[in-house]
Amino acid sequence: MKTLLRTLIPLAAGVLCAAQLALAQGEWPTKPITMIVPFPPGGVADTVARPVAEALSRELGQQVIVENRAGAGGATGIGAAGRAAPDGYTILMSLSSISILPEADAILGRKPQFTLEQFRPIARFTADPTVLVVRADAPWKTLAEFVADLKKNPSRYNYGSSGNYGTMHVPMEMLKASAGFSMVHIPYTGAGPAVQALLGGQVDALSTGPASVVAHIRAGKLRALAHWGDKPLASMPEVPSLKSAGYPVQFAQWSALFVPAATPEPIVQKLRAAARKAAADPSVVQMVARAGSPIEYLDAPEFQAYWDADAKVMTEAVRRIGKVE
Repeated sequence: MKTLLRTLIPLAAGVLCAAQLALAQGEWPTKPITMIVPFPPGGVADTVARPVAEALSRELGQQVIVENRAGAGGATGIGAAGRAAPDGYTILMSLSSISILPEADAILGRKPQFTLEQFRPIARFTADPTVLVVRADAPWKTLAEFVADLKKNPSRYNYGSSGNYGTMHVPMEMLKASAGFSMVHIPYTGAGPAVQALLGGQVDALSTGPASVVAHIRAGKLRALAHWGDKPLASMPEVPSLKSAGYPVQFAQWSALFVPAATPEPIVQKLRAAARKAAADPSVVQMVARAGSPIEYLDAPEFQAYWDADAKVMTEAVRRIGKVE
C-alpha cells in the first residue's frame, strides 16, 4: 500500500499542476502585461509600440504597459525580455536589431545578452527602409553632393546611431562601404537621442526609420537625401532610393512582437489573434501612418520565414563591419 501511495501521490500532484496550468492559460490574462521596448521614447519601436499596446489592451481586457528599457543598442531590454518568465505577462516590441546583436557580441568576444532561440515571434507590424537625413541647413541638397563632399573630406563629418551594430549603424556602414567614403560614428542610446543630436548639430547625418524623422522633415528642420528601400516610400515618395543612385544596398528597420520561446501555446494563440486585430485597428493604422510607417503586418508563420532570411543577411553585414569598440 505504501508503495502504491508513493506512486500515486506524485502522479496526482502532477495532474493537479497540469490542470492548474491549463486553467491559468485559459483565463490569461488576469493582470496587466508589460511590453518591453528596448529603446528610449521617440524612436521607431516606441512609436509603434504605444498605439499597438493600447489596441492589445482593448482586445485582451487587461492593460498592456509600455516599459522603455534602453541600453547597449537594444540588447539590455531584449535580454531582459528573453529572461522573463514565459507566462505571457512580459512581451517584447523589438526592431530588427534583435537579429544583429548576438552576432555583434560574438565578434567582440563577449557572451551574448540573448540568443534568437530565446524568442518566439508573434507578428510583424512595420518594415520600413531607413532614410538618410541631414539638417535642412546642411550644404548637401542631394545624395550625389553628400557622397562627393565626404569623399573629398575623409572623416571630417560624423553620423549618429542608436548604438553599435544597431539598426541605424549597420545601414550607414553598408552605404559607406558601397559608396567609398568615411565618416565618424557617434553611438547614442536610441533613435530619439540620435535624432535630437542631429537637430542640435552634434552630428551631421544619420540613417533611421521614417517614423523618427518625418515630422521634422515636414517642419522643415531636416532633409531626406535617400532611402534604403526598393520602392518609393509612402511617406516620402519624392525621396530616391540608394539603389536608383547606383548603390546596391538595402535595409529594413522592422518592428515586431515577440514572447519568450517557452510561452504556452494557448497564450501564443491569444496574442496572435489580438495582434492581428491590433494591426487592423483604424486607430493603430492611422497613428502609425501619421508617424511615417505604414502597417506591414505579417502573422507568426510568415514573419518567422521573413525573420530567418533577414537574420542571415544582417549576420553577414555585421561580419563585414567587423570589430567596433
